[in-house]
Amino acid sequence: MTGKMLIFGMGYTASRLAQHLRKLGWEVVGTSRSAVMGAFRFDDDERVMAAMSNATHILSSVPPAREGGDPVLERYGSALQAAPAKWIGYLSSTGVYGDTGGAWVDETAPIGGGRRSARAAADLEWQKLRDDVSVFRLPGIYGPGRSALDRVREGKAHRIDIPDQVFSRVHVDDIVSGIVASFAGPSGIYNLADNLPCSQNNVIEFACTLLGMQPPLLQTLEEAQLSPMAAAFYAENRRVSNLKAQRLLGWKPDYPDYKQGLTALLHSLGEKAD
Repeated sequence: MTGKMLIFGMGYTASRLAQHLRKLGWEVVGTSRSAVMGAFRFDDDERVMAAMSNATHILSSVPPAREGGDPVLERYGSALQAAPAKWIGYLSSTGVYGDTGGAWVDETAPIGGGRRSARAAADLEWQKLRDDVSVFRLPGIYGPGRSALDRVREGKAHRIDIPDQVFSRVHVDDIVSGIVASFAGPSGIYNLADNLPCSQNNVIEFACTLLGMQPPLLQTLEEAQLSPMAAAFYAENRRVSNLKAQRLLGWKPDYPDYKQGLTALLHSLGEKAD
């Protein structure tokens, strides 16, 4: 199956999707603040409306504004409701679940009680847009050029002394395969995460092992002097279930845990683990 995809926000994940679809023969255009192939300005209403009228599939990866409100829905919501596209998707965040104390969450869990209140509001607005919208809730995303391997090499990796802290994560290419799987599946809300939630310290330590480097010292949050955004990451603790996507979309992550994902990234660079 091929089609015509319009993407709002050609960022890291969406650009990876565009690259994959183009290899399959799709026509892909989108909006971007930088020079990206097939992209134009978000406020170029004429080109956006023309692309929307021609698209079979539309995806938004644009986050809500800091002060709240979804930029895509505010500018193009009415047009999206009337668009002829047979599939519409939105990239949300598992941060909408808030802190669960390390408990598992699935798509039936309540949202909006955590620090991502603007994201939760946007998530709900996209759900209400049309009956055929799919919302993908994503945990920490890693992949080429954006992984623990890069942070360790750059000396930016931290090990934070917070016992029992657990996060979920997902390889960017598993997001791509999950989105593609949804084209032939039922619309709805889907968590796209790997199968092994774990401490961020475990990920950093394994990356150090692969690179033959010593892990950074264990620090408190105060000692690490993280940015407010990075520090807020450690304020929540949850395990994200991907069983719905596996059951309804027939999707399975190619990188079911961080060890397989990081090892594959290292090999893709022509390197071997030390």
